[in-house]
Amino acid sequence: MDLSGKVALVTGAGRGIGRAIAIALAQKGANVAVNYAHSEEKARETVELCRSYGVDAIPVKADVSNREEVRRMVKEVVDHFGRIDILVNNAGILGKALRPMEVTDEEWDAVLGVNLKGAFIVTQEVLKYMKKGKIANIASIAGKDGGTVGPHYAASKGGLIALTFNLARHLAPNILVNAVAPGPVDTDLISPEIKEKLRKLSLTGEIAKPEEIAHAVIFLLENDHITGEVIDVNGGRLMD
Repeated sequence: MDLSGKVALVTGAGRGIGRAIAIALAQKGANVAVNYAHSEEKARETVELCRSYGVDAIPVKADVSNREEVRRMVKEVVDHFGRIDILVNNAGILGKALRPMEVTDEEWDAVLGVNLKGAFIVTQEVLKYMKKGKIANIASIAGKDGGTVGPHYAASKGGLIALTFNLARHLAPNILVNAVAPGPVDTDLISPEIKEKLRKLSLTGEIAKPEEIAHAVIFLLENDHITGEVIDVNGGRLMD
């Protein structure tokens, strides 16, 4: 797919991985809808960075776990751009680092609500308008090896990987669906002390930059013969 002139919706794009993906899409000439749940200021910063590449970009607010908000967001994007060609389900939360018996119902519902249910709701609402296009889900190494945050986070990302496979089977050949499963990424969600520990676990001696995750997403979006795939970007921490 030539991304130039396409319309992309990126959830959770106000900062970190989502911002890097939105900017990478703009660099390729795509118009971008920048979703955010809380920080309009951060979203507008992303919008301005995207516009600096000569494309159109708008901020769109929605809690992805709330269907009514998502429905309004998707309609706003379609009303502005006329269509949606690309969806990147990036919005996610880590939740608290908890052992299995420490996870409350509220903590479980919060993490699964955004990371898994949210991705599904956004996909459903976008599919009402997308007849041909690409979907990329941002999963995690935790969805494959269980991770270190907790069972709620691991389950949400493992579920997102399974959802990717299911959507790929049902939506082909007109809509191709893939995922990227990052290991630790250098964002403000991780403290400097934890980042240093994580670097030592990577074969590259580093943790990923958000731009490196975005690069993998762009690869999947541009390739028209990959669907139902999960690309690992984890510095060799998991080999399968």
